[in-house]
Amino acid sequence: QVQLVESGGGLVQAGGSLRLSCVASGTIDSLNAIGWYRQAPGKQRELVAIISFDGRRTYADSVKGRLTISRDRAKNTAYLEMNSLKPEDTAVYYCNAKVILPPPLADREYEYWGQGTQVTVSS
Repeated sequence: QVQLVESGGGLVQAGGSLRLSCVASGTIDSLNAIGWYRQAPGKQRELVAIISFDGRRTYADSVKGRLTISRDRAKNTAYLEMNSLKPEDTAVYYCNAKVILPPPLADREYEYWGQGTQVTVSS
């Protein structure tokens, strides 16, 4: 079983910064990708940022230049540095990981979600 534990959410004023962390634990053969999605009230869950096994980063257009994703491969941990935050960044942020499990389950990729952490940006 794989678990994702997020931390670092909170309340911040517009223009401020936060840092989210996500630790993937369990028996993982390969962590193919890890990142964050977010869901604001009344809206669909959307991709924020994700980093692949080889370090390729993908960002939502709305966060480019303000949010930076990084990972510590040895610790199966990802970080999201959030700067110049805006009220529209307010949402629950969910960690997402795509992993390969050890045999005999290594035939496909599995996807896991964290429990979510609230980020609130006041104007």
